[in-house]
Amino acid sequence: MKLYFVRHGESEANVLHVISNRESPFGLTQVGRQQATTLANQFRDVPITAIFSSPILRARQTAEILARSFNLDYQVTEALREYDCGILEEKSDAESWKLHREIAEEWMLNHNYLHKPEGGECFLDIQNRFVPFIEELTQDGTQRDDQILLVGHGGLFQLVLPLILINVDVSFATSHGVGHTETILAEQGQNGLVCLQWGPVKFDR
Repeated sequence: MKLYFVRHGESEANVLHVISNRESPFGLTQVGRQQATTLANQFRDVPITAIFSSPILRARQTAEILARSFNLDYQVTEALREYDCGILEEKSDAESWKLHREIAEEWMLNHNYLHKPEGGECFLDIQNRFVPFIEELTQDGTQRDDQILLVGHGGLFQLVLPLILINVDVSFATSHGVGHTETILAEQGQNGLVCLQWGPVKFDR
């Protein structure tokens, strides 16, 4: 089994620098649509068997473009949603972004997993919706040839992929980030999910 974690294309929220992780009105830009189309062409020879998407508009629009190229439907799951930023949602000012960064640092550097913005999610909330979804998806994965696309978000993937990829740690995830429509490829092995590629970086098998 192989999993392809894909960040959505460039969105209007990215261009406007708005924190928008709920029922966001901000869809893909024209650049973002082209990025998704280019990615679909790159996957042309990959036998994708299923597609899952975050419910946020920019991710769903990316998934729609990918799904059309494979003549597949896609399924929406809360597990892939970007993390809820509570009172910081729909903000774009410097102070809000400073608080946004500080919360992520509390999680990733200080292991303060209960810290959260007022009205938002803490790290454990995010972990508890993402990890069980992946565990269920990969059950008996070494016996299956499934190749699954999972369309989500850069912040989410940096936070939670170190939890499930046995050869990727927090330091690597934070230093490399996830670009728009960048792909992280993981394969189910005997000891767990192994990262084969993180964007342009390839791992030895």
